[in-house]
Amino acid sequence: MAVQDRQHWPKAIVGYAADYPRGHTTGRHCHERDQLVHGESGLLTMRADHGAWVVPPGYAVWVPAGVVHEVRAATVAAFRTLYLREDAGVLVGSRCRVVRVPSLVRELIGRVCQLSADYPITGPEARLVAVLTDELATLPPAPLDLPMPGDRRAAGVADALLATPADNRDLAAWGRLVGASARTLARLFQRDCGMSFGHWRQRRRLLAALERLAAGEAVTTVALDLGYASPSAFIVMFRRALGVAPTRYLGEMGGP
Repeated sequence: MAVQDRQHWPKAIVGYAADYPRGHTTGRHCHERDQLVHGESGLLTMRADHGAWVVPPGYAVWVPAGVVHEVRAATVAAFRTLYLREDAGVLVGSRCRVVRVPSLVRELIGRVCQLSADYPITGPEARLVAVLTDELATLPPAPLDLPMPGDRRAAGVADALLATPADNRDLAAWGRLVGASARTLARLFQRDCGMSFGHWRQRRRLLAALERLAAGEAVTTVALDLGYASPSAFIVMFRRALGVAPTRYLGEMGGP
């Protein structure tokens, strides 16, 4: 059944499962319901006007109703998506964000995606959805989002680093390029993105690394191409952000 049809089911939470080849894109669109986009396998990336997100296995991204976005399969990927009505009992918020998906929630999402359109409002199916609802409200945040600054000068810096994440210029150099002082740019990144410029650039490199590792590139190649002094420095950053080394991450993802 089409996504549009499922969104109009008389249920507060509905699921949708689809498998896509590498490079598949949904195109820019939005939904009437809040959405949780979960990649059961493979790597997903998402863009919206206010940011970018990378979603490896074990993670998902919340997309509030009405937010125009585009999801792309960076590898062969299995999408498992939930659509939540306002009365579902889960506070999604007004901005997209990446969350961790524990194994229990992953299994619950998979089960809900298999439910028929007319599943009963009492009995095992209803209890399954109720447990999932409780768990969705507790999903912990993950450092896999990249908010975009609103000011045109800071946005110019961000756009350049989206294109070339290995660029090591400092804020003074960027300021000369976009017509702002280093202090002004630092303030704009903190104000608009909720993080320092250095933190933002490191996050950009992490997201770029995830995509390149998922495509099968070697850890050493990715580390040096992204501007790290050594592969060990990259591994330290990666482990600090995701809790595992790149090689273990690749093993859990299942490869490109």
